[in-house]
Amino acid sequence: MSELIDPHCRKLNYLRISITDRCNLRCLYCAPPNLKIPKLSHRDILSYEEILRLVRIGVSLGISKVRITGGEPLIRKGVGNFLSELGRIREISDLSLTTNGVLLREHLESIRMAGIRRLNISLDTLSPEKFRYITGRDDFRPAWEGILSAHHQGFSPIKLNIVAMRGINDDEFADIARLSFSYPFHIRFIEYMPMGNSPLETARQILAPEIMNILSEIGELIPVEKKQHDGPAERYSFRDAMGEIGFIRPLSHHFCAQCNRLRLTASGQLRPCLLSDAQHDLKTALRNGSSDAEISDIFFTAARFKPHRHHLIEKENVKSQMSLIGG
Repeated sequence: MSELIDPHCRKLNYLRISITDRCNLRCLYCAPPNLKIPKLSHRDILSYEEILRLVRIGVSLGISKVRITGGEPLIRKGVGNFLSELGRIREISDLSLTTNGVLLREHLESIRMAGIRRLNISLDTLSPEKFRYITGRDDFRPAWEGILSAHHQGFSPIKLNIVAMRGINDDEFADIARLSFSYPFHIRFIEYMPMGNSPLETARQILAPEIMNILSEIGELIPVEKKQHDGPAERYSFRDAMGEIGFIRPLSHHFCAQCNRLRLTASGQLRPCLLSDAQHDLKTALRNGSSDAEISDIFFTAARFKPHRHHLIEKENVKSQMSLIGG
């Protein structure tokens, strides 16, 4: 069967899957506390069996890399068994999980049993008080303990994702980066992208060149060569550091030309681009009894309409909330 190649000759072999829109945190840039976000009903969300069928169809079309996201994926009941089933799909050569870390410690065994070793963990601050302000919850301690437990149990790489926000956490960038001297973590600074109804003004954006300048007080950032399954992060390390520093730059140096992703939302919509509201309905096809070939055609349609690049700077913000798409 043909592979998923878009009109710009990008081979789409990476599927990010949101298994729930629910989350145990209310982060400022994702689900601000003053905003009422409708929750999907149980019926609206794809079942694990439906997701597994779509993944198997996807791998027949060349998908080899899968990341599970949410919301917060670890709050969905039965996630351990689902991850185990996913781990049995041999065509998936790279399986990873994105989490906020709060429930990580209690799920590490089931994650390990599923064959997952790569973790992406959101951690925008090292301050418990600031964590409460950013997330609406006093959960810094379980999140940090989950990160350390994963490290001690040999999960690698552990990537810590920091959304850079001027006047909120920019005073901590150097301290967060210094973690790379004590742990083999990949510290990744992400330029804030305004999406949905976020209360954060664009004035809160702080771009990678300025972050790099802040980190220069620590030492020289030495470029690190990219590997096969690397994402869009520009990789660096400090001399003699155990870990790495990365920068994800959707605004200052967008990486659309190398984008190999499709996204499956918890509600069964296939999105060719995070920063576009265009999507293609897989759930209806699944529940109307469509064949694998007919569902494959929807994958091909999504690939055909994948835009050459995002237009976040030129156009209005994406209307969809990040919590409904998956990070």
